[in-house]
Amino acid sequence: MSLVSLAGHGVALILQTTGVPAVVHHGADPGPLPEHESTGPVLHSNYDHPLAMPLWPQAANGWSGTPLLEGGRGGRDTSARFADPEVTEEPQRLVLRATDADAGLDLSTEAELLPGGVLRVRHTVSNVGAPGYEVRALNVMLPVGPQATDLLDTAGRWSRERSVQRLPFVVGTHTRTGRRGRTGHDAPLLMAAGTPSFANRRGEVWALHFGWSGNSTVFAERTATPTRALGAGELPGPGEIVLDTGGSHTSPWAYLAYSADGLDGIAARFHTYLRSRPSHPRRERPVVLNTWEAVYFRHDLDELTSLAVCAAEAGVERFVLDDGWFGSRRDDTSGLGDWSVSAEMWPDGLQPLIGKVNELGMEFGLWVEPEMTNPDSDLARNHPEWICSARGDRLAPTWRNQHVVDLTRPDAYAHVFASLDAVLSTARDAGGPIAFLKWDQNRDLADVASAGTPSQHAQTLAAYRMMDELKAAHPGLEIESCSSGGGRVDLGVLEHTDRVWASDSNDALERQHIQEMTQRVLPPELVGQHIGPSTAHTSGRTHALAFRGITALFGHFGMEWDIREAVGTDRETLHELVGLYKQHRALLHSGVQVRADLADDAFSLYGTVALDGQEALYAFSLLRSSEDAGPGAVALPGLEPGTTYRVSVVLPGNEAGTYAEREAPDWVADGFTATGAYLSTVGLMVPALNPERAILLHAEAEETS
Repeated sequence: MSLVSLAGHGVALILQTTGVPAVVHHGADPGPLPEHESTGPVLHSNYDHPLAMPLWPQAANGWSGTPLLEGGRGGRDTSARFADPEVTEEPQRLVLRATDADAGLDLSTEAELLPGGVLRVRHTVSNVGAPGYEVRALNVMLPVGPQATDLLDTAGRWSRERSVQRLPFVVGTHTRTGRRGRTGHDAPLLMAAGTPSFANRRGEVWALHFGWSGNSTVFAERTATPTRALGAGELPGPGEIVLDTGGSHTSPWAYLAYSADGLDGIAARFHTYLRSRPSHPRRERPVVLNTWEAVYFRHDLDELTSLAVCAAEAGVERFVLDDGWFGSRRDDTSGLGDWSVSAEMWPDGLQPLIGKVNELGMEFGLWVEPEMTNPDSDLARNHPEWICSARGDRLAPTWRNQHVVDLTRPDAYAHVFASLDAVLSTARDAGGPIAFLKWDQNRDLADVASAGTPSQHAQTLAAYRMMDELKAAHPGLEIESCSSGGGRVDLGVLEHTDRVWASDSNDALERQHIQEMTQRVLPPELVGQHIGPSTAHTSGRTHALAFRGITALFGHFGMEWDIREAVGTDRETLHELVGLYKQHRALLHSGVQVRADLADDAFSLYGTVALDGQEALYAFSLLRSSEDAGPGAVALPGLEPGTTYRVSVVLPGNEAGTYAEREAPDWVADGFTATGAYLSTVGLMVPALNPERAILLHAEAEETS
């Protein structure tokens, strides 16, 4: 029996590769491998071989759960059996290859151990037999420890993305399918299995993320073998992936992480990996102002110039013009798809505004939605054949007055690309380049097809390709993945973009929860987080500026609000918040993210600790009224035990109404000094807050003599 492993960063994947490859272990690194692996018993009323979790689950080997591969040639070659793989071992990478000559198929599996200890796995199936092999499923599955009794994943909807749901890991399959043609607001960004009541900083946890922006399935499966596993795969439509002889199909990457330290350990692994990528943003993340909730479709050069002046005074570094600058676009019923600057709204083009924004020391960004069109547009009128259709003239229902442009058609793709390229090239040639595209996608791609054949797979790849080609044609261009907010947040699209828009909700209370789970996978610098208006347009809820600002601070910070409304003390507070972000963004975008386990979840404490342990910044919030009169002592996680810190309270603007106390704790005036061991074990008595308020706690290591 031959054993191979990927090990490092405290984790290991161990495979047995003789016969049908099996997963011996996935989890904590056990150290050196034995010469031979122990085998299980042959059970009564069962197969006449020991049971093990196969790397390639196949019915031909007796697997009765979710299979590795589903497909066939019109009802033939539906059963494949891959065994005795050829194994290639490389540093931090394994490749296993096998052939089923009878089925006419090759299979290759790649497993890579990434920086930080994230494991990613994908399969490639190749047709080496008769033409016409249809791939209906190609799933990645890996086991979790038998001690994993609890499950956690995320669900949600528009403006309430990534809501946590927890359930027991019972026998059967817990499946989350997404057939929206995009990741979806309800998508399980993370599916995790762990020991009983695993939490932020306690428990063993195994977690999976699927790096794909189209239809998918993510699942947790428990059988009586006994096996507990997490898995994922793409969901192609009928006839969507058919391989000619010599053709192949590669599944998207499934990313898996193990932690002995709760969900914080999972986040640390993902953040370390993502920050190691060559494409990861290296320069400081600029302060953003997006114009949408300031002016909506009301585009006027004088008004936008006034807003830009106010933004520059506040310290904004990137000014983004949102929807309404092109074609007949005066509301969301017309003009989408006509990517030329509106002569009516912008008789001199965008250059007067771009020039003013640049003169004020800011970059210029622009909103686009290349994958969609309004029925009332020149594109739809002149080229109805460019609209995705499952059958003739029968179109999918409109969504926000939109249809899907068939980017799998070379002529449609070329037109959209050329139109956007022209806008970018005109600005560049005029000396005011467009530095940033807010790339929106405001509808599901239900029933999406090209020439009557399901096409969400090819449509997703076409969107990826257009992003890449625009960035190649315009070096330095950054792109944000927005999809009516957080509907396309995944590591697939982040191979082509530079940040995501987490949600269309700028309600700070909703954002506390949305951002928490988004940042379980994505580091803060990849997550757009903006201060919205005092009253959120998605919920009607009103919040004080400091709470909105602190909520936005721990990400890629910005504003989506008519900040000209901020006068007097509010303007001073806004300027202070911008200053705090600039002061701390190097810490926030490089440090280790931590989140406390508090007895009362009405309270929230999270923050970032510098890699060298010399500094930390925390946000402490009261999200709703508590049964307790005050918060009591709160421990600050993540500090170096032997280092002495001085902790101070920061309340931007010293806003009235934040505190629910007659007198503050005595240390607040001058700070509190203690070791990291004390602060992370005993903690300190924090101020009592009113609901939906927050303060910052800044911990700095004291110099030693």
